Amino acid sequence: MAPRRRARPAGRYGRGRGCGRRGRGGLLRPVRRRPRPVRARRRARCAAGARRARAAAVGDNLSPATAAAGRLRDTAGPAAVAGIAPPRRGLADLDASWREASAAARAATAQPHLGPLAQWAAIGPYRMLTALPPAEPDPAVRALLAPAHAELARTAEVFLDHAGQASRTAGALGIHRQTLYYRLSRVEQLTGLDLDAGEDRLLLHMALKAARL
Repeated sequence: MAPRRRARPAGRYGRGRGCGRRGRGGLLRPVRRRPRPVRARRRARCAAGARRARAAAVGDNLSPATAAAGRLRDTAGPAAVAGIAPPRRGLADLDASWREASAAARAATAQPHLGPLAQWAAIGPYRMLTALPPAEPDPAVRALLAPAHAELARTAEVFLDHAGQASRTAGALGIHRQTLYYRLSRVEQLTGLDLDAGEDRLLLHMALKAARL
């Protein structure tokens, strides 16, 4: 009597529906399972739902602070700004929360589009700049920051804000690209910086942002 064949365990090469094909002799030969797009989409929806839930939880935690900041602005007037630090538990981190809220308020004063209620998590490079001690502008950009060159300074900042993309910068400023190129060449002459060099761009960008504080 011929020995009985042992059944293969279900799994990667299981005999379930859609997992095998009949070959010669009516036996099932294993076929690798392919990932189902439906499962991938379901996982993506679950991950997106979890992110929305976390964002909603943070928003709920910040609701009291946002309401209080709004009342302070109503008292101080429409020109006032307020900063909001990330939520924390207990009083141990009160000092850090105060610094972050103050930094957010300073950033909103420097960049009105961040306010009038600015959250510390949303002020970008000003998180670092507001933590630095007050200092004189870098010598390379001192001439550019003079009132007589305000238009050139704004052009350079918008250019760097748009990652050095000339077409987007010209559109944001409402000028022709040739005018933009001329202004950028003047910026290089005044500062001695090379706008094609990453470190020079970083120095100029941070100096222009810091000058607003």
